[in-house]
Amino acid sequence: MSDETVNPKWQALRMAPFNAEISAGSLLPLESRRVAKLLLTLPDETAWQQAIEIDNILQKKTTATARRQATLLRKRLTTLDAQAWQLITERESEVVNQLLLAAAVKHSQLLGYFIRKTYADCQRRLDPALTLSDWQNYLAECAHHDSAVSGWSDSTKAKLFQVIVRILAETKYLESARSMKLTPQSLHPDVHRYLSTHHETYVLDCLERRT
Repeated sequence: MSDETVNPKWQALRMAPFNAEISAGSLLPLESRRVAKLLLTLPDETAWQQAIEIDNILQKKTTATARRQATLLRKRLTTLDAQAWQLITERESEVVNQLLLAAAVKHSQLLGYFIRKTYADCQRRLDPALTLSDWQNYLAECAHHDSAVSGWSDSTKAKLFQVIVRILAETKYLESARSMKLTPQSLHPDVHRYLSTHHETYVLDCLERRT
């Protein structure tokens, strides 16, 4: 595919592969608050293991589940900084969920480009809701940029869509996970200020400038 035929919104995709890590969980705000509070203590691996596996701060039924979700949330949250972690531990749900969405977008190219391209395309077409076909078309295009996507199982693809839809519903970009009706949001002023101050152009492009 030549540079002239690549949609500008897909240019960066040639720089990094997709991954399916997001399937481990949606925003998980309660658990994210606890992990953010832990990260503010700058734990070493021993302290991290004590908190997650022994103290079970995420209150999971199995150590494996606690470890898996904690690993995902640490990867997401460490795309932000201590200022954001403090906001996540202290602020109301709108601010918390939007910061968690920003972190998820930074961590998951699959999510970021779905919002930046597919969600935005639906808006431009004035489609009332996302559909399964939108997801399938998106994955087909992703596979052109990262052949590993073609190797994902149908169950993995279905799980990824389920998690992404849930994330968009949690942040009110969708009316609900059931209806998938588009309900575009404006960022809370404090979230916008944080992202602007930290020069998070890509994240802002995903979450606000969806044109």
